[in-house]
Amino acid sequence: MSWVVNSPSESLAFVLADNGFDVWIANARGTRFSSKHSSLDPTRPEYWNWSWDELAAYDLPATVDFVHGQTGQKLHYVGHSMGTLVALASFSQNKVVDKLRSAALLSPVAYLSHMTTLLGMLAAKAFVGEMTTLAGIAEFNPKGRDVAEFLKALCSDPAVDCYDLITSITGKNCCLNASTVGFFLKNEPQPTATKNMVHLAQTVRDGVLSKYDYGTPHFNMAHYGQPRPPVYNLTAIPNDFPIFLSYGGQDALADPHDVGTLLDDLKLHNLDKLTIQFVKDFAHADFIMGITAKDIVYNAMLAFFKRQ
Repeated sequence: MSWVVNSPSESLAFVLADNGFDVWIANARGTRFSSKHSSLDPTRPEYWNWSWDELAAYDLPATVDFVHGQTGQKLHYVGHSMGTLVALASFSQNKVVDKLRSAALLSPVAYLSHMTTLLGMLAAKAFVGEMTTLAGIAEFNPKGRDVAEFLKALCSDPAVDCYDLITSITGKNCCLNASTVGFFLKNEPQPTATKNMVHLAQTVRDGVLSKYDYGTPHFNMAHYGQPRPPVYNLTAIPNDFPIFLSYGGQDALADPHDVGTLLDDLKLHNLDKLTIQFVKDFAHADFIMGITAKDIVYNAMLAFFKRQ
C-alpha cells in the first residue's frame, strides 16, 4: 500500500513503471496481504514467533530469488524505513547482493538511539520493560482491542498528540496531502509480531544493530552459542555495491544523527558507488507520500538507477 497511496503521477510504483521498469511490490509477513503459511495459522502464537531477523535471513532473500527467477535479471531494490533495516541486515550477511544491481534506501533505519518521536520512545520503553503490558499477545495488531488499549495508555501522556498520529510517529512532515494521509491510516499500520516490536525496541535501547536478544545469557547461548546476540556488521556490505541513500532533516524516526552512524559504517564504500541525498525539510512519511517526493527524490533515484 505504501508505494501506491498517492496519485499515479506521485506514487513511486507508478513513477517507476512509467519509466520502463517492471515493478514488483512485496509485503512483510503478517500483514493482511501476506498472512498465509504452509503449516501455521495466524491465530496461533507460533505463527508470530519472528522478528526482523527472519525478514532479513529468509523473506527478503526468498522475494529476490523469486523475482530473479521469474525475470532472469538482477533487481534494483527500494526500501523505506523497516524495508531499509531488513535490507542492510541482509546485505551485511551477503544474502542477496549477488542478485541486485543496486539498492535505494529511503529514510534508512539502522540505528535508533537518537529517535525523537515521543510516542516511539514511550513504546520502546514499554516493549523492553519485560513486556508486561502485552504479555502473552503474540500478534501486534494496531487495530486490535489489546493493542488499542496499549496505545491508548501511551497516548494518555500529555506530551503525545495522538490526534496527529503521523506526526507523533514520524516527525513533522512538510509535504503530505491530507486526503492521502486519511487513506493511508485506513490501511496502515498493518499487523506485525510483538516479538518484532520488542526487537526494534532493543535496537533503540542498546544502540547497536544486533540479532534478537532473548533476555538472558543462558537463552542467548541456546540460540546463538554466545551470551550476547551477534551484531550485524554493516561494514561487511560490499564496498562496490551501488547504494542510493536519501534522508530527511525533520525525520523523528530515522534521525540524521543515526543516519550519520550508518554513513560512518559505509565510509569505506567506493565513492562512485554511494549516492547520498539530504532533504532538509523532509520527515519520515514525506519519502513515500510527499507530493514533492517525485521531483526531489524519485527523479534523483531514477538517474541513479540508469547509471547502474
